[in-house]
Amino acid sequence: MMSISAAMVKELRERTGSGMMECKKALVEAEGNMELAIENMRKAGLAKADKKSGRIAAEGIIGVRVSDDATVVVMADVNCETDFVAKGDDFTQFVEQITAAMLTADVETEEQLQNLVLANGSTVEETRRALIAKLGENITVRRFLKYTAPEGGVASYLHGSKIGVIVELSKNDSALGKDIAMHIAASKPDYVSDDQVSADVIAKEKEIFAAQALESGKPQEIIEKMIGGRISKFLAEVTLLGQPFIKDDSVTVGKLLTGNGNAVIRFARFEVGEGIEKKEENFAEEVMAQVRG
Repeated sequence: MMSISAAMVKELRERTGSGMMECKKALVEAEGNMELAIENMRKAGLAKADKKSGRIAAEGIIGVRVSDDATVVVMADVNCETDFVAKGDDFTQFVEQITAAMLTADVETEEQLQNLVLANGSTVEETRRALIAKLGENITVRRFLKYTAPEGGVASYLHGSKIGVIVELSKNDSALGKDIAMHIAASKPDYVSDDQVSADVIAKEKEIFAAQALESGKPQEIIEKMIGGRISKFLAEVTLLGQPFIKDDSVTVGKLLTGNGNAVIRFARFEVGEGIEKKEENFAEEVMAQVRG
């Protein structure tokens, strides 16, 4: 049996990013053949990735990037299992490479994103699986978006690494765009304007307000006015244009845009982990689970 030197283990560790014991075992099994050991580890990594795919990934970071000419903006929500991995260089580089590649590629479907070739020469999917093998956590690209506005302007805002916003304006104005994106991050509007709120949503709100108003015992015409007022208030709360601007609440975002001769075409706000059911685990158990895994 061939003896495995420390230098060989070190080289395999550097090339695969895997643990010392894993590398030594792979070299023993491959009888010292470095390339075969790497190939076997990659295959095992794919198997490991499939095994981990059912685990909840509710941590992670949002990546955003704007093209130099401010006509293209992209955003990706990439998830992992722990904040520790989310803060690591491997994970943050993966997110940066995804947003950089998205800027110049056609990406509308999940399949297109998976096959996107990154700066490292591998596809998003190959890199994702290799990272799962290296970091020992489930990693997913949960969602992504790309806005292209050849005539107008795009803007973005990142709050730490957990909340990201992208905006498309009718005219290029980077300072205004950033202010609007920052406002969206904080105020969470659901729509740009009243006309985007469906009749069903309004009818449902009316029903709730009517039930509340009837209990007041006031005359019908007063109740109608009360419902009208409540609907106006509701629309102002859920629409970007109706909300008081976060930096100056004496004006609405709508008035701010009109005053600058601009308009918001669309926006998106991503927050890490929103809508994902997290398993409640205490930290000690989580660490032990990592050790056992």
